[in-house]
Amino acid sequence: MIQLQLFAATVAWVGITIVVLAAVAVAVLAIRLKQPALALAGLFPVAFGLLALVMGVHIQAPPMVAGIVGLGLAALGIIGGNPLTAWVLHRASRGDVDGAHGGILVPEATASGARSTTKTREVLRGGTWIGYLERFAIVGAIAVGRFEIIAAVIAIKGLGRFTELDAPETRERFLIGTLVSMTWAAVCGALIVLSVVPA
Repeated sequence: MIQLQLFAATVAWVGITIVVLAAVAVAVLAIRLKQPALALAGLFPVAFGLLALVMGVHIQAPPMVAGIVGLGLAALGIIGGNPLTAWVLHRASRGDVDGAHGGILVPEATASGARSTTKTREVLRGGTWIGYLERFAIVGAIAVGRFEIIAAVIAIKGLGRFTELDAPETRERFLIGTLVSMTWAAVCGALIVLSVVPA
């Protein structure tokens, strides 16, 4: 009976490993193909993991498999957040024009303070790489139990972008992108701690 339970747990964790690694592969594919909607596949292992936690299902993982799943969830939190955030921003953008350097184009302010109808400037450049770094920091902070790092990341990002947040569309994009990115990283980090790391 014990051997059967051990076999069932091993099979379950191998399946979980395959699903998580497949979600990471799909996220990479979504980035390479510039098809952010593909990243929605990453929602399945995360939703399944959250549902299992809520229902109190806990299957003891073999150490090697637990390590692979933990690294897979970390990769999903860091890499998968990129196309997922891009998908949400695209849905919320209502026709914003993307700039050449990863930012968005907003109307230039004229000398009188009004918004120009012909000139634009690119703001929020480098958001893709900032997103990777913030998700890396958040997943890592949760995994090691140092939540003050998350507060530092939020403060640094807010201060670093403060001067660019004068236009309403910039503030909207910054808030939506930041919340999606950080929430995704936090959920993946929490799954690592609650389902993979032994208590």
